[in-house]
Amino acid sequence: MKEIVSHSKKESNTNTKSTLLSSEYLKNNLRSGQIPLAEWQGGEMAVSAVPGAGKSHGLAIAAALTIARHRLNNRQQLIVVTYTRSAAANIKLKIRDRLRQLALPQNGFSVHTLHGLALNIADHHPELSGIDLETVTLITPNQNHRLIRTAVERWLDRHPDEYGVLLTGTYFDGEETERLRRQSVLRTEVLPDLAKTAIKEAKCSGLLPEDVWELSRQTEDNYGVLAIAAGLYEEYQGLMRSRDLLDYDDMILAALRVLENKAIRQLWQKQVFAVFEDEAQDSSPLQEKLLFLLAQHSDLSDAPPNLVRVGDPNQAINSTFTPADPIYFNWFCQRCDKQDRLATMDGAGRSSKIIIAAANEVLHWVNRRWVRDFGNNPEVESPFRSQDIQSVPSDDPQNDANPAPEGKGLEIYTPIDIFQTVELIGDRVYKLLSKNPDRNAAILVRENRQGRFLAEELAYLERDFGIRVYEVSETERFSQIPIEILKLLKFVDRPHSPDNLKAALEILQSRSLIATQDFNALIAYPEQFLYPTPLEPQTKPQIALARRYCCELLQARIELPHYHLISFLGMQLNYSGAELATLQKLGDRLDRQIIGKSSLKNSIAILEEIVATEKFEGVEEDSEQKYIRNNQVTIITMHKAKGLDWDYVFIPFLHEDSIPGEPWIPNSAKFLGNYTLSEVARAQLRVAVHSQYRGETPRLPAPEEAWKQAGLLKQAEEYRLLYVAMTRAKRLLWLGAEKEAPFRWSIFKNDGRSNLHKDKKPCPVIPMLSDRFPECVMYDF
Repeated sequence: MKEIVSHSKKESNTNTKSTLLSSEYLKNNLRSGQIPLAEWQGGEMAVSAVPGAGKSHGLAIAAALTIARHRLNNRQQLIVVTYTRSAAANIKLKIRDRLRQLALPQNGFSVHTLHGLALNIADHHPELSGIDLETVTLITPNQNHRLIRTAVERWLDRHPDEYGVLLTGTYFDGEETERLRRQSVLRTEVLPDLAKTAIKEAKCSGLLPEDVWELSRQTEDNYGVLAIAAGLYEEYQGLMRSRDLLDYDDMILAALRVLENKAIRQLWQKQVFAVFEDEAQDSSPLQEKLLFLLAQHSDLSDAPPNLVRVGDPNQAINSTFTPADPIYFNWFCQRCDKQDRLATMDGAGRSSKIIIAAANEVLHWVNRRWVRDFGNNPEVESPFRSQDIQSVPSDDPQNDANPAPEGKGLEIYTPIDIFQTVELIGDRVYKLLSKNPDRNAAILVRENRQGRFLAEELAYLERDFGIRVYEVSETERFSQIPIEILKLLKFVDRPHSPDNLKAALEILQSRSLIATQDFNALIAYPEQFLYPTPLEPQTKPQIALARRYCCELLQARIELPHYHLISFLGMQLNYSGAELATLQKLGDRLDRQIIGKSSLKNSIAILEEIVATEKFEGVEEDSEQKYIRNNQVTIITMHKAKGLDWDYVFIPFLHEDSIPGEPWIPNSAKFLGNYTLSEVARAQLRVAVHSQYRGETPRLPAPEEAWKQAGLLKQAEEYRLLYVAMTRAKRLLWLGAEKEAPFRWSIFKNDGRSNLHKDKKPCPVIPMLSDRFPECVMYDF
């Protein structure tokens, strides 16, 4: 027996020694900025990283070392939280690999998205959370979701006086056609947008409808924007409860309700040794509160929570359309800095040194501009946290760190027009990938219409040279196919419904079949638009084209059996081959579900169920590898490109009206004034939450001031978006600002140079970089 015990101890000591040696090996292969994270022992810690610094790599090693150091197991775990499911899956694999290197069991941790973690807590305690997954349905409301539309209709019924004030706007001559047009704008655009924006902003910040009502009493304006928002929020919540529906924000609120119970909270805290959060710049106040509660000690001691938050506030690019705001992570960094608990990962091996220099130059130039223009305003935060990207030492463990540049590494062009841009990019891509087929390229665009134009013009690369052209937005449109078909079927079923007619026109416009125009004026009298009498004045060409498409759809309803309509609609919308494959999949599903009860109305009912429950996926592989394949040029939006990188990155169409741009007021809604209600509500709610966060009494801005703040928020985020796009490049960064380009891409039709706007102003960053790097200015045509 003694021999067995002695052998067991010897084996245990050997394993411990092996683990210690492996731990030292892992730490020795870290950059200096990653070491504080790997040496974390407890308490709060903030890690502010730069693009390409290896956040996920450092976090995975720190997690494995923490598990080894504290001998964590399934009874007491390290919780790792990140923003997306793909990121969660990626970091889980990395932690397992590091534990395998340490010769440790691959347990003692769990990886979640924020919403997945919240749902897990809520599902374990349905009696406290109020959520039973057997009976509730998860939804993702958007502006066009029927729940939002129903909430708007209920608010209109119950608040006729407030609605009357909105109809009057800043002026009104009482003309009936204009009244009908304004009614349509309010019902289908303004109020749904206000509801979607304000509800999301309030919920993510922990504000209930009664809290928004209270805030509305602290500000005065002609419309009572926050009062309207509170009423819409109230109607929305009532509908959610009555229909057993759940949205993603409800998950966080439900988890917090569970953790309000002291005994249950301590039970969870005993199982959680620490919480590591990745992409912390994208968290909302409510999500931060959830992580803080879980990371606290179960013995109610005053010791700080075991909470490590890793992020890059300079890559916060979601704050203009979600409640995520980099200011919260910046405040957390400031708090940790005062306690000497802030680490900075500033070494990055992704990009060539000149690309790093250009990105740093943009960061400092934008911040200097902000200080110059708004230095005396404490409410205006600089767009960027002041931290430079540093190149790494020559002995860095990353293979080919800070690779040699391709040519000059940075190339700045001012082509004559967008067609010359296509020629320049096409020629450069062909030469680069023909010479280096084991490398890849990407063209980053601000909006999907630009990507569609580029994909059409560059199709020859694949046809003639075998270089694949992969347009990401095409595959993302697959999820919209059921929605598009549903709206068109509802139109052909009830063409005289103004809502159905407008929805059909919007689909045709989004597919670039008809020009952008004020559809609210067209739908005021549907019969008059569809079937004008000879006495009607001659209509504009764009209106005549819209009418022709609508009448063709109605003619098909008469001539085709309803089960052939779906295929016809796909052809009318010019679906691509992959989209038609998805449409076929959708048609097969409908055929199976309407056997024995085949009719147009039943098809519409089944499509409504598919759209409402979001249970349909297109025909497409699901892997980030598809974006970065060798010998491929990927056309992708700047937002979607975050987290990816390519050898060669091209960023065309850099103009002042898009970056930094300004908040846009639709012409159809200008009768309300020089601002949009949704952006005013967002800005006012953010001021209230920021004040609450700091423990101050809020001073809500008037609508005009709130609109200015919304403009600054948008411009700051657009500059951060450009910074993210620039830092995707490894060996070559190509920047272009054309002298002639579409006035707006939403109204551009690819039929020649005649409809281009001349003398487009470049994004202000372009002349700045041209002055700073004159050797990189390739052509000034």
